[in-house]
Amino acid sequence: MFHVNMLSCLLLLFLYYRIPLYAGVLITITDTFVFLFLDKYGLRKLEAFFASLIIVMAFTFGYEYVAAAPDQGQVMKGLFVPSCGDCGEQVILQAVGVIGAIIMPHNIYLHSALVKSRDVERSKKEAVKEANKYYFIEASIALLISFIINLFVVSVFAEGLHDKTNAQVHNKCVEHNLNMYIDVFPNNDTLVENVDLYRGGVFLGCQYGAAALYIWAVGILASGQSSTMTGTYAGQFAMEGFLNLKWSRWRRIVLTRSIAICPTILIAIFSGIDDLTGMNNLLNVLMSLQLPFALIPILTFTSSKPLMDSFKNSLLSIIACSLLAVSVIGINIYFVAVFLPTLPQHWAMYIFEAILLLVYFAFIFYLVAFFVQLLGWKFPPSIQRFFTAATTSYSLDNTEYHAEDDNVELSGSYGQQQLASYPEEDDTPGDALRD
Repeated sequence: MFHVNMLSCLLLLFLYYRIPLYAGVLITITDTFVFLFLDKYGLRKLEAFFASLIIVMAFTFGYEYVAAAPDQGQVMKGLFVPSCGDCGEQVILQAVGVIGAIIMPHNIYLHSALVKSRDVERSKKEAVKEANKYYFIEASIALLISFIINLFVVSVFAEGLHDKTNAQVHNKCVEHNLNMYIDVFPNNDTLVENVDLYRGGVFLGCQYGAAALYIWAVGILASGQSSTMTGTYAGQFAMEGFLNLKWSRWRRIVLTRSIAICPTILIAIFSGIDDLTGMNNLLNVLMSLQLPFALIPILTFTSSKPLMDSFKNSLLSIIACSLLAVSVIGINIYFVAVFLPTLPQHWAMYIFEAILLLVYFAFIFYLVAFFVQLLGWKFPPSIQRFFTAATTSYSLDNTEYHAEDDNVELSGSYGQQQLASYPEEDDTPGDALRD
């Protein structure tokens, strides 16, 4: 997340002012601190800021979509009949990265945690049902907008760059007098490939004029700031929930920014903008690879009768969500199978890849086994003992559920601390939608 924010700021500074990359990295260090001051003015102010960033992205990327005017029939065909017969590893990398960019795993925890900040009468099932309805609508709208924005971006570049040569884009740069970017696309007959955030922005400027280039930069900046803000809050809730660490936000930002800055500034000094923007694709792919670690546990928790009582997933929901999780895992496996042959071929690399894949799939197997055990499947005693300790802690001894009446009651010190740790707002989830 934090690299995405840095890359967005770097792109804006580099495209507008041609500021050296290392200087741009130093400038971006302070931006998140400034925006996080909004938290002092309440959750609604922060949500309004997020909404403004999304509006900026929608208008900027929507402008690019209108300017490109892709064939709407082909867009709809690609939505419902996707195909990629001659795709190379770079195209597959970008396609998998789109999944990670839309369904970011940390945002699943963020949405769960933000629910607790709402003023909901949790002792009444009807109030909880109403809240769930409006949270569902809210999350659906957010994902729909994210999907549309990504559809705009993918369609624009598919329309403008598919089967185009570098020389064709180069000539467009000459026509619009963008001489400072003229070397980005060499004057040769090679097909355009490896289009990243930077080269994509340059293409827009060459094809539709300098205004499109700068509008693209502003949209990328808004996207990066939104990603950083959500990442910061997701980190806060993860540290409080998993590690019971209640750090102030500025300390957490200092830690995460320090970790993010080191590799970024090294690449900025010793490499170039192409490597920095290419790193963004890899980060999005990494989020896609991490999705099973968020999807499977949340499917397990929400399907648990002891934990969710009457709010647990229905059989249809369990089947649908399981198929989606299997699809994500299958896409990731396909990507790994295509991408691994492009890495250096050395015995040490083979060992490293084997260990990494073994740990990755072993952890996924453990999560899946825990889930199917929850559904009633039985394992042999030799395997069952690996889940005994986890099942014991999962039984939630400090939580009492009264399924025979209309109340769901939380007891125990942990449950009360968790509910008290989030400030209550003076409105309910449905107020904004009802208004």
